[in-house]
Amino acid sequence: MSDTTPKRDYRDTVFLPKTDFPMKAGLPQKEPGILERWQSADLYQQVRKARAGREKFILHDGPPYANGDMHIGHALNHVLKDMVVRTQTLLGKDSPYVPGWDCHGLPIEWKVEEKYRKKKLNKDEVPAEEFRAECREYAQHWVDVQREQLKRLGTLADWDNPYLTMQFESEAGIVTELLKFAQSGQIYRGAKPVMWSPVEKTALAEAEVEYEDIVSTQIDVAFEIVESPIKELVGAHAVIWTTTPWTIPVNQALAYGPEVEYGLFGYRPHVQASSESDDLQQGLDAIQNLLGDLTFVAATALAESHLERVAYQLSTRQQTLGNSVRISLEPVLLRPFKGADLAGTICRHPMHHLGGFYAEPRPMLPGDFVTTDSGTGLVHMAPDHGEDDFDLCKAHGINPVFAVQGDGKYREDWLWLGGQGSVINPKFNAPDGPICTDLKEAGALLSASADYPHSYPHSWRSKAKVIFRCTPQWFVPMDKPVAPFDFEVAPLGAIGGAVALATHAGKTATLRETAMKAIAATRFVPEKGRNRISSMVEGRPDWVLSRQRAWGVPITLFVNRKTGEYLCDPQVNARIIEAVRAKGVDAWSDEAAQALLGNEYDVDDYERITDILDVWFDSGCTHAFVLESARWPDLQSPADLYLEGSDQHRGWFQSSLLESCATRGRAPYKAVLTHGFTMDAKGEKMSKSKGNTISPLDTMRDYGADIIRLWALSVDFTEDHRIGPEILKGVADQYRKLRNTFRYLLGALADYDAQAEALPVDQMPELERYMLSLLGDLDATMRKAVDDFDFNTYVRTLVDFCNEDLSAFYFDIRKDSLYCDGAGDLRRRAARTVFDTLFHALVRYAAPVLVFTSEEVWGTRFPDADSVHLLEWPEVPAASADHRRWDDLRALRERVTEAIEPFRREKTIRSGLEAEVSVPASAVPAGFTESDLAELFITGAVTRGDGDVVAVSKSGDAKCGRCWRLLPEVTEDGDLCQRCEDVVTELDASA
Repeated sequence: MSDTTPKRDYRDTVFLPKTDFPMKAGLPQKEPGILERWQSADLYQQVRKARAGREKFILHDGPPYANGDMHIGHALNHVLKDMVVRTQTLLGKDSPYVPGWDCHGLPIEWKVEEKYRKKKLNKDEVPAEEFRAECREYAQHWVDVQREQLKRLGTLADWDNPYLTMQFESEAGIVTELLKFAQSGQIYRGAKPVMWSPVEKTALAEAEVEYEDIVSTQIDVAFEIVESPIKELVGAHAVIWTTTPWTIPVNQALAYGPEVEYGLFGYRPHVQASSESDDLQQGLDAIQNLLGDLTFVAATALAESHLERVAYQLSTRQQTLGNSVRISLEPVLLRPFKGADLAGTICRHPMHHLGGFYAEPRPMLPGDFVTTDSGTGLVHMAPDHGEDDFDLCKAHGINPVFAVQGDGKYREDWLWLGGQGSVINPKFNAPDGPICTDLKEAGALLSASADYPHSYPHSWRSKAKVIFRCTPQWFVPMDKPVAPFDFEVAPLGAIGGAVALATHAGKTATLRETAMKAIAATRFVPEKGRNRISSMVEGRPDWVLSRQRAWGVPITLFVNRKTGEYLCDPQVNARIIEAVRAKGVDAWSDEAAQALLGNEYDVDDYERITDILDVWFDSGCTHAFVLESARWPDLQSPADLYLEGSDQHRGWFQSSLLESCATRGRAPYKAVLTHGFTMDAKGEKMSKSKGNTISPLDTMRDYGADIIRLWALSVDFTEDHRIGPEILKGVADQYRKLRNTFRYLLGALADYDAQAEALPVDQMPELERYMLSLLGDLDATMRKAVDDFDFNTYVRTLVDFCNEDLSAFYFDIRKDSLYCDGAGDLRRRAARTVFDTLFHALVRYAAPVLVFTSEEVWGTRFPDADSVHLLEWPEVPAASADHRRWDDLRALRERVTEAIEPFRREKTIRSGLEAEVSVPASAVPAGFTESDLAELFITGAVTRGDGDVVAVSKSGDAKCGRCWRLLPEVTEDGDLCQRCEDVVTELDASA
């Protein structure tokens, strides 16, 4: 060949990948179109038909609240739920998913009330039905908004037929469950202290309360002892300490610890002053004015700290003393005694001079709950405002007085501070507020300072402080023995159904015992969830069912005005249920009362209860009116899984558990999965005021839904986890690597004909058998991750396989064969067979995660095929390989790559194909030839050396003009190696 003859360009003879699948995703623009195709094709129902008759897996959707846009917590929660449903469907199971919404309750009512407040109108002046209609309209608006937002996430669900707690059928179901409680005697009316929101004017459940750090006023108050078996105590003062001054006007007793060591104390003053005259005298006068000849009773271990508070109070009274005066008080023990010796001791209230309620004696009572952790070792008792107070006083015949009204003010007729409040106002409780001022004038306030930091309950809706307030409420007892029973709805003439109760012989059990047994039988992911809900159920008080609001399911009970017993008549219950099914909650009205009671009862003899149910009871009944409903025949009970945030151990998980245990004797779920909360990138709680929120709507607009999904399934969601702009960029980069893996496979398989090309495993080269073995390991890991709901491992394993085993290893090695071997070459055929196997496996593994991208990938290769989401788990061919041997080989490959890198940086060698490498013979696993090593390391040549070092030199061989390999057989740059010569000859002949 003449030197002047130009070399042939062989690019058109190389089998380069070909695909229309773009490298740039464009998800925000592309995903809505895919979503529209799914909706028009009714993909959800296609999946139902495809899985009909298969083993079921039921994830029951915990209802989000219908009162705002989807936030990042919603997004995470629903991606996880969708992942569960899709992976179970992928495994071949029938896993229908019915979404739902919680539509009753205070948050919605509060928002509707805001409209009235802005217009300076009183919602109580609006007809109840009209107000409830506004609440219903408000909830429906947000259901519709959230539904579209959740659809946009790619969640596959029965969106056209969701359940809403405000659907008439649902409300009838809730009433049915309530009447089961009533009929089995698992509901009672009683006056007990409950969490009460003076702002919202209603009782709250523990699940509706959150704890915030506040600073309160702490006071020491002296109660004069007027009678005692210990004669020396008469005339002394029992001292109590409290951080709720507003409860002193409702005090009725004092409590002591029977085993606590107490003492009668005097005090010894110490005054430090800058001068011996006026300053010193001022200090002494202050002590005399406040304490005089005071002797007091306190726990021995706390007398000193009590006097420190009193001394601090004296030392900081700037209006009396100068800054130079410092007072300390030393306790002087006059007589020690045990708490039990205080039995029979009587005190009088500091405001006894007002007469009436305050003139009554205040007994000292034994309380096992009294400790010496803080205070004085004596606790003042207000049975209206504390569980321990209520129980102790009730045991001694002392009843609540209901002095504090629903708005937090004292009753108008209350002797002290009547009509004043609100009691949660810090100014009302302050050292200069009316309570402390009056106690000071009565000579009973020994110390008062607004400096006590502690945790305090707040309503999670209004964010206002709550109080314990004794009011008549409806309760479910946790510790009342109930015999095992079954309920059913039996036909009753023209009326739709009556609640029938069948009681079976058997050992009785309390609701607490049944619930604890059900918890033990339930699977928890993570396992620590079991301990969390167990401790809550084990120690929880009776369930407060009633709320004093308007928007909710009513407590549909009639109470006999003479006996106080609620009516439990199956015929009446049946009429109530059917009325609610026909008209919703508006069916429970004064106008309908007589018709509901029927001819057997006179409406004048019965009180119609107007309280509504705790909204947690509503959602706790969803297993009954959704999973057991003919409206959703694909569902079944109990559910295989409940999945919500970890806060639901005290919310939906618990209310569902208690409701089901009370009516069915078992949990409504077989397993419970909980996730943590989403924090910002710094690990701080998100809040609008901080400006650190991440909107899933904005993220979908900027990145696409698949990026949110990949993020949600990549984090360890069982713990609190993070999101932020940089984190999302990292997730987007991870997504690009996965996308490029699919792009490469699509390009490599552009004209693949399985019937003509596919090779059986036993005819494949060892590298292909090794890759199929790795795929088998991947498959096992992915299956286990699905079984464990370990989606972090699922995604991480998939990404690592694509990046490390495919892109950085297998694809890199087999590029040469794919591009340059002949079309019928066995090595190339084997590689493409494995590529096809990888494609079918990976697109299925990715489908539950990247729901839009996997559909795009599948449709690119098979444009006329059904959706990728109708496919089932891949069948991976069995292949074996010596993984340890290959691990050693890959480790040596890494050493070779690292040894070549400095030559690349210096541009001495532009490609590994230009390198001749000597590797330690001892590091080469058995069975690999030098030719194999050169192929696997993608180098020009490999030799074995005696040392331990990888040596690199530049090859002196000429480069093939087609495959670019430097080989001894190539005589001149641009000429062809023998392989390429044969391929080109074949291609030219067929042209």
